[in-house]
Amino acid sequence: MASVVLLLTPGPAVLFIIARSAQQGRTAGLVSVLGIHLGTIVHILAAAVGLSALIVSSALAFAIVKYLGAAYLIWMGIRTLMAKDARPEMPVVPAEPLHRAFRDGFVVNLFNPKTAIFFLAFLPQFVDPARSALHWQILILGLTFMGLGILSDGIFALLAGAAGDVLRRSRRLQRLLRWFSGTSFIGLGVTAALATRK
Repeated sequence: MASVVLLLTPGPAVLFIIARSAQQGRTAGLVSVLGIHLGTIVHILAAAVGLSALIVSSALAFAIVKYLGAAYLIWMGIRTLMAKDARPEMPVVPAEPLHRAFRDGFVVNLFNPKTAIFFLAFLPQFVDPARSALHWQILILGLTFMGLGILSDGIFALLAGAAGDVLRRSRRLQRLLRWFSGTSFIGLGVTAALATRK
């Protein structure tokens, strides 16, 4: 129940998926979901072996992860804002190949320090030391959360992709969509840069 409530509260990953789906369609959105959750696996494994605790306790490690992630998001936003309008006489081609959507999703989640902190703070609340080894419990809980995340994020991608289909038929709405996507990425980058270890 706690996982469902958290997953239905839009955060950086959901906003990224919505922006990508609306801009490039459902397929790109779903591929982004897979990239994001590959990044989630990294955080789950890190929490299971205690690396998340190291990132949270080390100001330098936290700052490196935070600023790399923020810079990447801002770069994606600027690149999106600077993209040229499609010519009306030319066929519309997706802005980026699917492997980039996957890579961007992975990098966005991998370098999101809030994800590491989330798994470090959230999962241990549900661990029972009397049952079995803690790392196995954290791994199982994390993978359960990830499975629910793939479902909820997939729904966001499908809905945003459907809305994007309508938006992409108009050049004016394409510009608005590109502006929304670019500013969303930049906003996510700024938010990541301002993240604290609290």
